[in-house]
Amino acid sequence: MNELHKRIYVAGHRGMVGGAIVRSLQALGHDRIITRTHAELDLTDQAAVRAFFAEEKPDEVYLAAAKVGGIHANATYPAEFLYANLMLEANVVHEAWRSGVTRLLFLGSSCIYPRLAAQPMAEDALLTGKLEPTNEPYAIAKIAGIKLCESYNRQYGTDYRSVMPTNLYGPGDNYHPENSHVLPALIRRFHEARDSGAPSVVIWGSGTPKREFLYVDDMAAACLHVMALPQSRYAACTEPMNSHINVGSGEDLSIAELAQLVGDVVGYQGRIVCDASKPDGAPRKLLDISRIRALGWTPRVALREGIERAYQNFLAHAGVAA
Repeated sequence: MNELHKRIYVAGHRGMVGGAIVRSLQALGHDRIITRTHAELDLTDQAAVRAFFAEEKPDEVYLAAAKVGGIHANATYPAEFLYANLMLEANVVHEAWRSGVTRLLFLGSSCIYPRLAAQPMAEDALLTGKLEPTNEPYAIAKIAGIKLCESYNRQYGTDYRSVMPTNLYGPGDNYHPENSHVLPALIRRFHEARDSGAPSVVIWGSGTPKREFLYVDDMAAACLHVMALPQSRYAACTEPMNSHINVGSGEDLSIAELAQLVGDVVGYQGRIVCDASKPDGAPRKLLDISRIRALGWTPRVALREGIERAYQNFLAHAGVAA
């Protein structure tokens, strides 16, 4: 089969990562990309997912669909995060196997690693300690997804792969004032403070935790790169029981430093105040990306450039002028 004519299902194409994967596939000339909105296909409904795979018969699957959110959303809706993510990944993986899909890519999250894992966090740190309590339900669901793929490979001989992205940002991000992740939340907060002339901006926590960020189009490129690897090369660089691959920038900075950078990009001149009464989350989350570097992938978009692009996307999405 001509690679460009494969039937490729991208689950979660309206999300930030799924949308970037679709853009990347289209840029390469893929002309049989299959998508469904949530209204068209509820991935937590097993019968609906089974009917979809029976009808569409995709050759490959990118499982980028997930219920996601920041610390506030995870703390407020733990049951929803655990249930929705467990159900949708189980349904997609199982029905992909039932319909004969031999290659699938599952997207996890760096929160799968223990809260106090050695830094940078290597793939073999999985299940070696306690998770960060603020997003434990989401992390457990993502760990289950990794193990689901590994188990289907072991039992059924499929080629289901998993990538663990660091904190992502860029086009298609969620800028909700309460339910978004830290970087888009800061972009919105600093933009609104600049426009209103607010003398200060308050950020959650002490400002000392360190985080790593990756532009979403770099993540999409990594996904396509991993999927294109011959099975023998992928297997040679992974372990049967830790077969996932970290994807990140390889660099981190403190939340206070990130706030300063976002404020500078947005053009905010006021003070930045840390609210230490709010939770910090894990003290540091930096991924060891030596495995994917050895497989020939490296990030391209530097953090400041990525934030500048993200801010322009926010302005376009919000319908406001800089």
